[in-house]
Amino acid sequence: MKKILISDKLAEDGINFLNEQDGIQIHIQTGLTEEGLCEIIAEYDALLIRSDTQVTANVLKAAKKLKVVGRAGIGVDNVDLAVAMEQGIIVMNTPDANATTTAELAIAHMFSLSRNLPIANQSVRDGKWERSKLVGAEVTHKTLAILGFGTIGRIVAQRGNGLGMRVIAYDPFVAPEIFEKCNAEMVDLETLVKQADYLTLHCPLLEKTRNVIGCEQLAQMKKTARLINCARGGLVDEAALYDALKEGRIAGAALDVYEQEPPKDSPLLSLDNVVFTPHLGASTKEAQVAVSVEIARQVVKYLQTGEAVNALNLPRLSAEELKQALPFMNLAQILGKVLFGLIDQPIQKLEVAVYGKAALGKVRPISSQAMVGLLAGQFSTPVNRVNVENVAKRQGISLIESQTEAAEGYQSLITITGHCLDKTISLAGTLLGDHHPRLVSINHFEIEVVPEGTLLITRHDDRPGVIAAISSILGESGINITRMQVSLADENQLSMMVISVSDPLNAQVLKAVCDVPAVHTARQIVL
Repeated sequence: MKKILISDKLAEDGINFLNEQDGIQIHIQTGLTEEGLCEIIAEYDALLIRSDTQVTANVLKAAKKLKVVGRAGIGVDNVDLAVAMEQGIIVMNTPDANATTTAELAIAHMFSLSRNLPIANQSVRDGKWERSKLVGAEVTHKTLAILGFGTIGRIVAQRGNGLGMRVIAYDPFVAPEIFEKCNAEMVDLETLVKQADYLTLHCPLLEKTRNVIGCEQLAQMKKTARLINCARGGLVDEAALYDALKEGRIAGAALDVYEQEPPKDSPLLSLDNVVFTPHLGASTKEAQVAVSVEIARQVVKYLQTGEAVNALNLPRLSAEELKQALPFMNLAQILGKVLFGLIDQPIQKLEVAVYGKAALGKVRPISSQAMVGLLAGQFSTPVNRVNVENVAKRQGISLIESQTEAAEGYQSLITITGHCLDKTISLAGTLLGDHHPRLVSINHFEIEVVPEGTLLITRHDDRPGVIAAISSILGESGINITRMQVSLADENQLSMMVISVSDPLNAQVLKAVCDVPAVHTARQIVL
């Protein structure tokens, strides 16, 4: 008999599902403190939570039988993933169960803005009849622009198509065939904001997406455009949005999420052309039922079959497996990170080939780790070897693997090749002394690099003065060069240089390097 503790409120449908399963016994006890949870957790095989229960290191270490923690919802900030991994406890969530609900809220906000519904409602309640003042706009034939084309963005696209709208979308991590399948035109960010009649945000909040809609983007939008954010507070620069709305540079905005929640002192509250809701994205009866039933199904499947759907942390490896695979997995992840830094288009296919000693074990842990390097940090939830295949599949990335025990010139070698729309980038790496990673080639350029810290990678004309020009820019900016490797010139008289620098380059310094006449491309990669 497997025992499941439910420590947060779940929908009745999820509880009923668990009660119907053979070999499953549930116990519901909500409102537990850390101490209280530690006292009882040792007798349970699974723990089902929402956002209230704090699954701390102490709780996990007290959980002698615990095999899985199931989070009904997306966020897992209340679970210590690192300790769960150490204890061999799987943590899983339900990333898509409330996608429809959030997408429908965005569409509801679009209509609310278009027809002035909150103002019209209040006007009638105040005894007014202001028909001429409240003339709205149709959405049919308008351009629905979607920033972030994951599950929620794709549902929004489907709804927009049904409304007879032109749908455009931007997401640098989604393959072109996904856009085509969803009848959405793939565009860049600048085109997205310029052409939008309705701009709706559906991307995670990361360092690179913070204030992704700021002064520059708002200035490019139509005066008749309307902005909708049901994703994450912080994606929109609220001060810049206030100025744009107050000055009439865009027509309106609808917000469900905010930089600070609740937005008590926000100047946006003083504007009539903003519609507010209190973070209702997942707040429907259907969504509450969906996340509860889904996490119940996932946890039961894991307890009965060992299949870990939507797992967020790594299962424990045996000591021998970890010892053999870890150095190659680490190398593969580094190569994935470098590949991500070199691409400027979505990857459609990733090829991973292992040679020599790297090919003696299974290739999947190595190829999965290469995908982790490529995709980690681009999403709001962790990406690791357990869930990366599902993440890649959602983004339209296919994986091809091969292994060969011979490795000409090397004891071990790993190559990864990213196939984009109209270009291919290939990297090769090896280990020195079985533990020290080295990048040994980028495309056809052979160049031995210690892949750590911050790397500046340039492709430039092979002529005197180029290295001196770049070095001068770095020196004048107070950036020290710690290592430098330059390849031989190819048949087109182009060389590649990799410079390890003491500090990351800011945008101005990187632009100065790019502006050196002989430099064709310059990329900065922080490992």
